[in-house]
Amino acid sequence: MLKIIGTALLTTVLVSAFWIWFYNFVPQPRPTIARSGPVVTVEPKNAPPVVVAEQVRVGPAGLAIPVIGVRPGQLTDTFTEARANGRRHDAIDIMAVEGTPVIAAADGTIEKLFFSNEGGITIYERSPDQKWMYYYAHLQGYAPGLAEGQQVKRGQVIARVDHTGDAVATSPHLHFAINTMAPGEHWWQGTPINPYPVLAGK
Repeated sequence: MLKIIGTALLTTVLVSAFWIWFYNFVPQPRPTIARSGPVVTVEPKNAPPVVVAEQVRVGPAGLAIPVIGVRPGQLTDTFTEARANGRRHDAIDIMAVEGTPVIAAADGTIEKLFFSNEGGITIYERSPDQKWMYYYAHLQGYAPGLAEGQQVKRGQVIARVDHTGDAVATSPHLHFAINTMAPGEHWWQGTPINPYPVLAGK
């Protein structure tokens, strides 16, 4: 009886060790996300973002919806919603699968790449006329080679969606804000406007 129990335990340990080795060391296939349009391949965290330019959707004000594959009808107006500690939500949250490419909403210059406890990995992009600041937060990481002072074009992949900062891990999304900038104002300043009607046309 003891011999049978010992053999069963040894078999269990060996099988468990095999599967632990398999899932940690054997390369797994890349996942794909089925969408209503073309299929987008989500790259592993250390790989470059996917650029799918034909999926860029431009709102009525000329800004691109800054998450690939998201349509205007999928946007929700979360501007001014209450947040923890009495904070106001001066942005909209664009829900998307973790790893989905984030694109520049407009032409501009990357003014600041910044990490904060609230926003996590963030990007501040200033418009060429200096009047607007576009803020992207809760990012997974930057596009390879992205740097402060770099000029970007509307639709260019600059990052990927995630939940860094104070975002909930089960709800990855892009926190996207637009600030009007007075002359001389710095990247952390400005006056927020609601991005929802700008992107959704409502």
